[in-house]
Amino acid sequence: MTAIKVWIALTLLAATLTPLPALAFPTFEEVKAAYTPSEAWLLARDGRQLQSLRIDRQIRRLPWTSLSEVSTALCRAVIISEDKRFYEHSGVDWKAAGNAAWNNFRNTRTRGASTLTMQLAGLLDEEGKRHGRRSLFDKISQTATALQFEKSWTKKQILEAYLNLVNFRGEQQGIAAMSQTLFGKWPDGLDEQESALAAALIRAPNSSPQVVTKRACALLTEMGRASECADLSGLAQLALTGNLRHGETAPSRAPHLAHKLLTLPGQQLTSSLDGDLQSLATESLRRHLADLTKQNAQDGAVLVLDNASGEVLAWVGSSGDLSAATEVDGVTALRQAGSTLKPFLYALAFENRSLTPASLIEDAPLTLETGNGLYHPQNYEPQYQGWVSTRMALAGSLNVPAVKTLVRLGPDAFLQRLQLLGFDCLKEEGDWYGFSLALGSADVSVLMLANAYRTLANAGRWSPLRVTPDPMPSPAPCARDGCTGVFAGTSHTAFTPEAAFLVANILSDPSARAGTFGLESWLATPYWTAVKTGTSKDMRDNWCAGFSQHYTVVVWVGNAAGEPMHNVSGVSGAAPVWREVMDWLHRGDPTHGRPKHASQPPESPPGVVKTAIRFEPPKEPPRQEWFMAGTERKVIIAADNQSLARIEYPANGAILALDPDIPPQRQRLPLQLSAPAGTGWQWRMDNQPLGRADRKLLWLPQPGHHRLTLTDKTGKELDAVGFEVRALSEKSNKITARQH
Repeated sequence: MTAIKVWIALTLLAATLTPLPALAFPTFEEVKAAYTPSEAWLLARDGRQLQSLRIDRQIRRLPWTSLSEVSTALCRAVIISEDKRFYEHSGVDWKAAGNAAWNNFRNTRTRGASTLTMQLAGLLDEEGKRHGRRSLFDKISQTATALQFEKSWTKKQILEAYLNLVNFRGEQQGIAAMSQTLFGKWPDGLDEQESALAAALIRAPNSSPQVVTKRACALLTEMGRASECADLSGLAQLALTGNLRHGETAPSRAPHLAHKLLTLPGQQLTSSLDGDLQSLATESLRRHLADLTKQNAQDGAVLVLDNASGEVLAWVGSSGDLSAATEVDGVTALRQAGSTLKPFLYALAFENRSLTPASLIEDAPLTLETGNGLYHPQNYEPQYQGWVSTRMALAGSLNVPAVKTLVRLGPDAFLQRLQLLGFDCLKEEGDWYGFSLALGSADVSVLMLANAYRTLANAGRWSPLRVTPDPMPSPAPCARDGCTGVFAGTSHTAFTPEAAFLVANILSDPSARAGTFGLESWLATPYWTAVKTGTSKDMRDNWCAGFSQHYTVVVWVGNAAGEPMHNVSGVSGAAPVWREVMDWLHRGDPTHGRPKHASQPPESPPGVVKTAIRFEPPKEPPRQEWFMAGTERKVIIAADNQSLARIEYPANGAILALDPDIPPQRQRLPLQLSAPAGTGWQWRMDNQPLGRADRKLLWLPQPGHHRLTLTDKTGKELDAVGFEVRALSEKSNKITARQH
């Protein structure tokens, strides 16, 4: 006994005399502040939690848990298991230390003498953690630290810190991670059995369920609850094999945006998302997709923007478990735009005064020759309507008039305007996309499309989007593919206010779209909105995009894998979700402090005028129509179709190559117009007459630069193109044409 007493005395002396390393003794507040969860959280604009995301894959730590959030049963089990005299000693249990030393001298196994305070000192000792086993000096230093802890920390603080830092099983560190992972509940709900199992894991974190059960039963017996051992084995088996988990308890309402924004463990980022709107949009999308299961539609996306600030108010990237590819973000994925690009085409035509909303375009079968063969654009419905005004063509989403408009404007001019609208994903030249660009053959994202429609809502002014509320700095959640340029760039004019106003006026006209959609549809809102639907080739993508005075909403419905849907149109697929979201935004909810928002039509800019018009012949009833100032007309005559007739082939800037091995007469070029020629129209090549433009004409090409012109019966030039003919000597070079 004398040797043991001497050892204890030396330990006491060393503990009191050993100098502590600098900064080795933190305050409780410092320890708590330095604690970093393995998760990161995306918050709604009001601070509510939207999404939890695991960042640190090495360890699992949930937010710091205060002692008031831990069940009494667990605190009692841990203290009895690890430090029965916790509330009696001052950091070191000398009685337990003496017993441990004596038993060690007798080579007898016994419970260790390390107190909770000493264990906490060890948990905070990173050097000790790295070494694993501690030397005698390490233990003496730990003892000294424990004595210091007890002088400046309260018992509650020591116990709270210990429960948050102690390792339980595997990667689980802290009481919250253990409780959620093993029992599927928070620490305040742990009962005596669960608490005993948790306490038993502290000494043997990775033991088998049988060993943990034995230790926990011994602890329950020591606590006077031996009867609880009866079914403890089954509970341990379920808990330690993960069968008591009930899924994620943290909200999961914005997973795709969270994965783009959250990068650091412990990060809490306040987003611009409205939590209630995010939930509503998600539920609406899922509910309507469930109704379309038989039509083979399982995926979708919803994006809601604040027109004024550019803040993203809702970002729903998929339908969740209804989808076979939940990780694919439909908001950023590139999909064919369908008819949703038509408003921008007509806005360009209005801006350069090629068309007015009253201009007549013939909706009739059309065949165009392209580098890839003949192109036959068709309407969504098989019938054609003949002469229609631009207003009716856009509102009714007629395809042939849109293609004729693009033929007149040129794919390059339209492409350049789309790029100005933020469609940075369109990297090729205009002729690569061809005339089908008018019908949305290009791939765009929900993000890009939504901001382009927001540009129309903002009188043609484009500005980048943001995912945090003003005036906070807003990180760019992504910068590639469907995100390219959306969150970066300076504000600029993409359309004149007059052109944007005319398009918005047409898209908000229920009478104009009645011929295609009827007067009663999902698009007919009781408040002012401008809206357009779209369906891509083979019904692979379904869109509804529109805006009110304050908000822009875009919905996409389809399949992440690109499979076609069956009989799903824009008005039956995406439009119901669009309408439900728009209604929620505007009706308000006074009981929850959400005000009602009225939506008024935009005021007409100074550059437009309203005029009474009539048609000859009366294909459409008389009406009041808006015009760009200077383009107004009171009588609209069907012959205006000829104004769309322009030189279609050869294209401006084309380079044509002659093959010397083919007889020249077999290499004649057909001169083609985009629409029937008017009476007396003539072709002229290099200022020399070629013949009538209303007849088929094959021109024998000559090497050199040429200028082809189209003139009316008075000799006035209507259109002109420049091109080059080259003579090649290699047999492999056939007649080709590439666009500049």
